[in-house]
Amino acid sequence: MIARRKLILSGAAVVLAAILPRHAGAADDPTAILTAIYTRVIKGKGDGGGTFVIENKAARAKYLSHALATLWNKADARTRKGDGGPVGFDPVTNSQDPDVKSYKIAAEKQAADKATMAVTIEARQRDARANAADKTIRYDFVLEGGQWKIDDIKGAVDGSPWSVRALLVDSFKY
Repeated sequence: MIARRKLILSGAAVVLAAILPRHAGAADDPTAILTAIYTRVIKGKGDGGGTFVIENKAARAKYLSHALATLWNKADARTRKGDGGPVGFDPVTNSQDPDVKSYKIAAEKQAADKATMAVTIEARQRDARANAADKTIRYDFVLEGGQWKIDDIKGAVDGSPWSVRALLVDSFKY
């Protein structure tokens, strides 16, 4: 009798695990994804700030939406050997020389399949930013195949806005 109960309970657990949506897990929501990225940036394990998010096709497939990864890969393929890529800086840290001391994440918009998150970063002394707008990087997320993916990264330099998607599209004009 006890063995039958265990069998029924374990079967119910398997059924529940199969029907619960995958994106319900805390490790796969925009806040958790950004927390993991910026924790790694602060520890310096990416050596180049957040370039590990975009450094190659495999990284782009892991972090970026299919549409953004495809656009980036096409723009990369057009880059001449020896030239820098289509985005000439680290968009995750909004810098050439990343030195992030701390960060705060805030949800700006959240729906069932889209989200916009704002990450405000504080740099160490040597990289202090005079313009407050330059400290905030915004991420547009989309839900694809049950996983949250970055669909655009936006920020500002000296108060002038930029968007990774726009930079990639612009790279085809040259």
